[in-house]
Amino acid sequence: MWSTPRAIAYARQHALSRSHGKCAHFVTDALKHGGAQLQLTPFAKDMGRNLIAAGFTAISGNPQPGDVAVIQPIPGHPYGHACIYDGREWISDFVQRTMYPGPGYRAVHPGYVIYRHN
Repeated sequence: MWSTPRAIAYARQHALSRSHGKCAHFVTDALKHGGAQLQLTPFAKDMGRNLIAAGFTAISGNPQPGDVAVIQPIPGHPYGHACIYDGREWISDFVQRTMYPGPGYRAVHPGYVIYRHN
């Protein structure tokens, strides 16, 4: 059974002080601890289909706690990015300033999809 609070707590407890390029792994682990039956995707940009298979749906509008953003690649970051929203901050393998994980992403504003567990 899905638990948003468990997923968020796991993400917060395991966040590192800075990015280590392991966002897909960290977000997948958090979602699994929340009860999602999710397969690890090697590249964050490709997580969407696994999220859908695990009971998530693409949404529009403001994010809610437990929502997951899958962000497409930018130059120098070919694997894209994934993060989970805790209601205040976005968390991947670190606690981010914004949904976009760094200055390159914030400058380019690549496409993204936000997913929510049903």
